[in-house]
Amino acid sequence: MTNKSDFSYNFNAGEIIEFRLLSNEDSIEELTHLLNKSYKVLADMGLNYVAACQNCDITSKRARDAYKSYIGIHKNKIVSTISLYSPKSSDKGSWYSRDFVAKIGQFAVEPELQKYGIGNKMMDFIENEARNMKNIKEIALDTAETAYHLINFYKKRNYRYIETIQWDETNYKSVVLSKIL
Repeated sequence: MTNKSDFSYNFNAGEIIEFRLLSNEDSIEELTHLLNKSYKVLADMGLNYVAACQNCDITSKRARDAYKSYIGIHKNKIVSTISLYSPKSSDKGSWYSRDFVAKIGQFAVEPELQKYGIGNKMMDFIENEARNMKNIKEIALDTAETAYHLINFYKKRNYRYIETIQWDETNYKSVVLSKIL
């Protein structure tokens, strides 16, 4: 992997985030801290998202399992992340098992930097990446069925409801949302 910037985003009157592939030189501890911190608001809502308390081993495994994992760098710190996963069989839901469906995961933006459009820019980028994957026609993700603010965010991006699933490691049902690419 390279440290070359894939794209940058100007926000908040001149601040810049550089987005690039996660590299072996990047700190898994820093990335884990970002995920824990970003998902804390959901944990405070009583939702047991894995990312709210995952350790470095889980972060590392999820990054390794991804087709591509991206991070956003601002002031020499990892402040955002998103991963794209190739189709993979799932025993929890039929949609994720389809060979034309890529998946988004490990999506987070530093809480203090939310509301600047950073998440939307990352979603734009990852959706374009998925369009370049062979035979991929849809991109999907899941979130807690009671995380209405997240569901609304995805619906505004033309994601539609597919199914409801229950992961073993969560205390909530998840809605699978998908978008035609």
